[in-house]
Parts: sequence; structure tokens; C-alpha cells
Amino acid sequence: MVYDFTTAVNRSHTGSAKWQQMHDWNPSLDDNIYPLSIADVDMKMAPEIIQGLQKFLETAILGYDLPTKEYLSAVKNWMKIQHHWEIEDDWILTIPGVVTSFYPTIRSFTDPGDGVLLLSPVYYPFYAAIEKTERHIVKSVLIQKETHYEIDFADLEKKAKDPANKLLLFSNPHNPVGRVWSKDELAKVIDICVANDVIVLADEIHHDLTMPGHSYTPMAIATEDAASICITATAVSKSFNLAGQKNSNIIISNPNLRERFLEDMEVTGLDGGTNVLGLKATELAYTVGVPWLKEFKELIWHNHQELKRYLNQELPEVTVFDLEGTFLQWLDFNAFGLSASELEEVMHKEALVFGDEGYIFGTEGNGFERLNLAVPTKILMDALERLVHTMKKYR
Repeated sequence: MVYDFTTAVNRSHTGSAKWQQMHDWNPSLDDNIYPLSIADVDMKMAPEIIQGLQKFLETAILGYDLPTKEYLSAVKNWMKIQHHWEIEDDWILTIPGVVTSFYPTIRSFTDPGDGVLLLSPVYYPFYAAIEKTERHIVKSVLIQKETHYEIDFADLEKKAKDPANKLLLFSNPHNPVGRVWSKDELAKVIDICVANDVIVLADEIHHDLTMPGHSYTPMAIATEDAASICITATAVSKSFNLAGQKNSNIIISNPNLRERFLEDMEVTGLDGGTNVLGLKATELAYTVGVPWLKEFKELIWHNHQELKRYLNQELPEVTVFDLEGTFLQWLDFNAFGLSASELEEVMHKEALVFGDEGYIFGTEGNGFERLNLAVPTKILMDALERLVHTMKKYR
């Protein structure tokens, strides 16, 4: 490899959210224990982005900047070349994070007391955004088929037909189960939503992180009608480990949807922009980041294969789910008969493996764990050895 994906970066004294979380869970840890939870990366960043930011800072004024023509061109070219999606300048709204976009979407297209659909288990901020805006969570539970999940289209359609359910929060590729939805699957979801006047917020933050044999389709181009109901949330956060730059691109081609979204941004003060370094980092990622991203994805795929091989051999009671996209591995530990709280205790106090507990993704995640594979392979395998040694006691 050209890039360094073997050097781990210890972030225990840097303000890192997941490192602080790990030490809150278990304060007496050695320095060689790394968290495998929140989806950022404890490895060196793309040097092209670091060098580009350093050069930019030599003359930059860190003021109230807006997206430049170069920035918009970088975003448009990335979507066109990487994802075969031709977008226009005025479709792109910058906002401080994909999660931040959930709130104006919910407020703009639903009323308090309305239902918001989601496919569970799913990214936990979906639940929080619905509850904090005083809407109702309406689950359509994904169907587990051995080592992957499928959408229950009949159930989704039944719930979409309820006029009180006006919005679907959709994860594509799906966090945490790792599915990259096919174009046909996306088209079925769109058809259901169009027929029932349901707007779709597509969280596509993992859009660049597809694994071999799989291809991401932007939901907004899954059918001819898709763009009319889709709000697409994207960012370089996961692809290039830039989450802390707080800069996301919300892509809305339908002018009516875009106007309503913008109105809420104005009322809540989100129209003030993101930040200068976030804009530049995004532009750099989308112009010079392809070689680094290619090797990053190779690391993720290698780690998935190593994890699957090792656990299938040493701890076959654990179901290892297929990884089609994201760098997040979904694992089922229910064969051990532990409750969700018991499993969490074993992980944090005995195995010293700090992933994300499955229950935070909905009750359907009880007994599951989500592990971050975007780490040096040695860090991952050390954690898996501790995991296997511990879990064998609970057979």
C-alpha cells in the first residue's frame, strides 16, 4: 500500500468522543485498548488533504465563507464520476452535519404527532430526531435472512398508507446492517412513497464505502419519480474521516422541497453556513482523495474477511453479517443467551471490546454488536482474540 493504514493513533487525550466514552465505561484500561464504536477512524488521514489544508491556511482568512464555484464543481464532479448522478449548483445546500439535516426535514414535512417511518434496526439518531421533534416513531422491521437483511415491502406499504405517516428516514447504504440496497429495492421503496405522498430523507453518508461486488445507487435517481420526493444527505465524513469538520451537502432537486427545507434553516439559524476548513476539506477530498479512498476500502474489506474467517473458525456461535457497504460490522451474539445488558457488561468489563451495543439501533438489535472495521488489522485482531477468549466461557 502507498498509504499508512498500519499505524494506530491513540486519541485518549484529544477530546475524541469515542475514546472518552470508552474510558467512561471502563476507566482502568491499558493504552493498547482501542475503541471500535463511533464511526470515525483512529488512523492517519489522507496526506493530500492535510497538505492541501496546510497550504490553504498560509493565506486563508477564517471568516464567514460560502461555498465557492470550485467547491460546487468538486461536489458535482464527484457525484457524476463516482456515482453517475448529475446534479446542479442550486441543489446543493451546506449544513453542519448529516444528523443536523434530520431536524429541518422532520419539521418541514411533518407536524407534531405525525408518524415518521424508519426501517429497524437503524442508525440511532433517527430515533432521537423523531422523538425530540415530538413525532411518532413508526417502525418497519427489516427481515433477517441468514447473514443479510431484506426490506418487508408489504409492511412498509401498509404503514405508508396511513396518512399520518408523512416521512421516511432511510439509510442507504444501511447502518448498521451493512446492506447496499439494489436499484430494484430502492425503486420499490420510492414507488410506495410516491403512491402515498411520503417524503424521503435518504441518509447516504456511507455512499462511497461500497465493498467488492456491490454498487451504490443514489436514491434520488432510482426511478424517474424519485427526485420529486427525495432529500439526500451526503458528506465526506465517513469516506475521508472528516466528521469533525462539520460540513455536509444536502442535495434537493425539487425546488418546492428545497424551499421548505431552506425556510426551516433560516428560522433555526442553520443558513449561516458551515465552516471554512470544512468547505476546503470537502473540496480537497473530492478532488485529490480517490487514491487514498481506494486503499481505505481495501483495508475495510480485508478486515471484514479476516474477522469473518476468525470468528467462523473460533466462535461460530456468532453470526457475522455480510458487509456490502460502510465500515461497520454487524454481529449477532444471541446464541449465548445473554440479555442486552449482560452482553454489554461482558464486552466492557471482561472482553474489553468497545463496540456499539445493538440495542441502541432499536429493540431488534438486542443481543447484537456493531464493530468499527476502520482500524489497523492488528488492532482489530487483538480485540477479536480478547472477544473469543471471553465468549468461550459463555458457551
